[in-house]
Amino acid sequence: MTEQDHVTVNDPRGPVNNGEGHQYVFYGVGADWMIRKGVESLQITREDRVRLADRFVRPVGFRVAADRLAKPGSVVLLTAPPGSGRRAAAIMLLHGLGEEGGADEEGARFEELPATDKDETPLAPGEGDRFLLDLSGIADEEAYAKAQRLLAMRRSQVQKAEAHMVVVLPSGLEHTHAPDLEPHTVTLGRPRGVAVVTRYLRMDRMAFRSADLGSADLQRLCDRSPMRELARLAGLVRAARDSGRFGADFAGWLDQAIHAVTDRADEAGRQVAMVRSAPERALLLATAVFEEARADTVYEAWHGLMRTVRHAEEETTELARTDFGERLAALGIERGPDGRLRFGRLAYADAVRTYFWANFPGVRDDLRDWIGHATGLRGLTTDDRVNVIVRFGERSLAVGRPDHLFDLVVRWADRAAGASIDPRAVAALELGLSHERFGGWFRRRMYECARSGPLSDGLARVLTAACLQTLGASHPDQAMVRLHYLAVRKGMAAGEAREALLDLAGRDRRLYRLLIDRLRDRTRGQPHAAEPQLRLLTELLRSDRAPDPPPWPDLFLGWETVFFQPPTELWIPLVSSWLNAVAGDSTREMALDVMVGATHCRAAALHRLYAIACGWAGGSHHSSRAAVAALFWQHIDHAQYARTESTGAGPRTTEEAR
Repeated sequence: MTEQDHVTVNDPRGPVNNGEGHQYVFYGVGADWMIRKGVESLQITREDRVRLADRFVRPVGFRVAADRLAKPGSVVLLTAPPGSGRRAAAIMLLHGLGEEGGADEEGARFEELPATDKDETPLAPGEGDRFLLDLSGIADEEAYAKAQRLLAMRRSQVQKAEAHMVVVLPSGLEHTHAPDLEPHTVTLGRPRGVAVVTRYLRMDRMAFRSADLGSADLQRLCDRSPMRELARLAGLVRAARDSGRFGADFAGWLDQAIHAVTDRADEAGRQVAMVRSAPERALLLATAVFEEARADTVYEAWHGLMRTVRHAEEETTELARTDFGERLAALGIERGPDGRLRFGRLAYADAVRTYFWANFPGVRDDLRDWIGHATGLRGLTTDDRVNVIVRFGERSLAVGRPDHLFDLVVRWADRAAGASIDPRAVAALELGLSHERFGGWFRRRMYECARSGPLSDGLARVLTAACLQTLGASHPDQAMVRLHYLAVRKGMAAGEAREALLDLAGRDRRLYRLLIDRLRDRTRGQPHAAEPQLRLLTELLRSDRAPDPPPWPDLFLGWETVFFQPPTELWIPLVSSWLNAVAGDSTREMALDVMVGATHCRAAALHRLYAIACGWAGGSHHSSRAAVAALFWQHIDHAQYARTESTGAGPRTTEEAR
C-alpha cells in the first residue's frame, strides 16, 4: 500500500450544489472549531449528508440518474456545467440510495475514490457499497485518458460486487469520452438559483416573504452565480443578522450580503490604490488577517509585519506621529466596545486579504514568516489563532502555494517543547488536508515525511494527530499507511504513533485485516529489518487489540507468521492474552484451536506453546486457568498425534515435552 489509497468521505457541512473552486473538509475529534470558523466543507458522513439533503435542490435529470443507480452493480456517470452542483448531486444520489435500501444502517461503505491509481491495494468492493469518483478537476486529455482506463477497471469491480458508483465527469473533454461511457451517462441541468437561496435561508430560520427575493440584483446573482456563491450569499445574510450591526430587518441583511458578493473586491482594490504608504497598507492587511482580535494585539501584529517586510521605523517618536485610533478611522476600521477591531462593511476583510495575496506576490514569503511569528502573540485567544490560520491558509491555497502552509506546520511542530503538540501545526495541517484541490498534495507530503528522512518528535506527533483525527475518518487506509511508517521509527513519538495505529485498526475489521497483511509482507526477508514489523504484528494480534467478534481467519494468518519466526519471547504476551480471554469468555475457545493450527504442527512451536501455557497456568490457583490450560494441551496433543501419523515418527506427548 503506498501513497494513494481509496478514500472514505465524511461530513458535508459546507455549500451544497457546489461548483468550481476549493472546498475545505474537516473531520474527526476536535475539528468542530473549523466548522465554527465558517470554513467551507463537504464531508460525507451520514449525519451531515442528512444536513446536505435538507439544503439540496434537485436539478433536471436527477430522477433519471437515481432510477439507473438503484440497480445493484450500477455505475452512473454525470455530466453537468461547472458551478451547477454536480458533485453535490452525486453525493445525494448515493445518499438517497442508502436511505431507500438501508445501506447506512447495514454498515455499507460510502467512500470517495482517488482520480488516479498509485495504490497497491485493490478496491475490493462489497455488496451495497457506494463509491464517489470525482473527475471534474481533470483538465487535459492525457490525464483523462488514464482516468478512463482506471474507470473501466473500477466499473467492472463495482458491477461484479453489486455495489454502486457515481462518477462526475470533467467539462470540456466530452469529445474524448470513450464510446462505452455513453449508455451510463446522465446530463444534469442547473438548479433554480432562487430555489437554492430560499432553501438555505429557510434552514437558517430566516423570516422573509417570497417578494423579498424579487430584486433585480438578486435575480442576476441567482441566474449566473455558481451554486457555491449562492450558498455563500445565504451565509452572509445570516452573518449580517447575527452580527447585530446591520439593522433588524431581512431587507437590510440581504442588501448587505448582495453588496458583499458583488462590490467588495472593487472596493478593496480602490482603497489599496488610494493608500500609498507602507504603514497604512500594512495596517489594513494586519487588520484584515487579525480582524476581531483586540486592538493592542493587532497593533503588535502590524509592527511585526512592517519589520518582516523590512520597513524602516519612523525616526520621530510615537507621540509625534498620527495616533493609532486616527489611523484606524482613516482606513474605515472600527474599534468595538469590547476593544476588538473590525471593518464596518460586511465581508470586507476577506476582500482585502484576497486583494493583497493576488496582487502582491513578491511579499508572500514574508507573509508566511510573519504569520509564523504573529500567531504566537500572547494577546491572542485560541479562537483568534484559529481565525488567523484559516485566513492565511485559504489565501495561500487560493494562489497555489500549499508549501507555505506546510512550511508553517513543520516550523511550529519542530519548535514544540517536550512531548507537547503545537495546536497551530495541527490546525494548519487539517486545513490543508481538507482542501479539495490540494488535499492530495498534503497527504503526499505526510507520506514523504513519515516514510523517509529525519523527523522531529514534534512533527511526528502532529502527523500522528492528523492521521487519528482527520485521515482516520476520511482516508482510513492512507492514515494506516502513514501511522505504520511513524510507528516503526525510534523514540517516544513512535510509541504514540503505534498506539494510534493499533487503535485505528481495531475499530474496523477491514483495516485490521489490511494491517495484518501489510505487516506479514514486511516481516519476510532479513530478520533484523523485519523485527520492528514482527513486534508490531505480535502486539496487533493480542486479544485486547482484536475486533469483536474475533476475525479467526485473519488471526490465523497473523499467528502463522509470528510462530514461524524468532524471537519466541514475543509469543508469551500474545499467547497469554488469548488464554486470559478464553478464561474470561468461553465463546473465545476457538482461539486455542486456531493458535495450534497456525503452527502447522511444527514440533518446536507446539512445545513452545505448551511451555507458555504451563507458565501461565502455574502462576495462579484459579481453576478456570487450569481448565483452559488443560484444553489447550489437548489441542496440542491432537496436533502432535496428527503430525506423527503423517510422518511415521514415534509419538511424543506433552507430558514428555514437559
